[in-house]
Amino acid sequence: MSATGLAFASVAVFLALYVIVVLALLAFGRRGEARSLAGFIPDCIVLFRRLLADERMPRSRKLALLFTLGYLGLPVDLIPDFIPVAGQLDDAIVVALVLRFVLRGDGPALVDELWPGPPAGVGLIKRVAFGAQRNASLASRMP
Repeated sequence: MSATGLAFASVAVFLALYVIVVLALLAFGRRGEARSLAGFIPDCIVLFRRLLADERMPRSRKLALLFTLGYLGLPVDLIPDFIPVAGQLDDAIVVALVLRFVLRGDGPALVDELWPGPPAGVGLIKRVAFGAQRNASLASRMP
């Protein structure tokens, strides 16, 4: 199988698992969580697009976002995606590091302003970027 075929297969498996988890939440009566999860990835895409278009975002941070989008879109990874768990872990680490970089300075306020989804989603982004310790201090500054 070619690298492009592996990339498409990885995306298809991820999307299938994503749909299964959303449907499982619905089946167990957790409609709110299912709705939040179903919208999280589209909300992240909208957030990235808004951050890239916002004039307040420094150019270096925009380049980091573009790098991340390119890295996630390429079929070549540090650890191939077809390796269970570890294949997705390198992607998650890259995203977390770039989010940490983007959210420095005025980034958290900007992300709060531009986030299109429910507040729980932006909280998850901050936890991924800063970890539990830093997120507690960010949450204490939020209105």
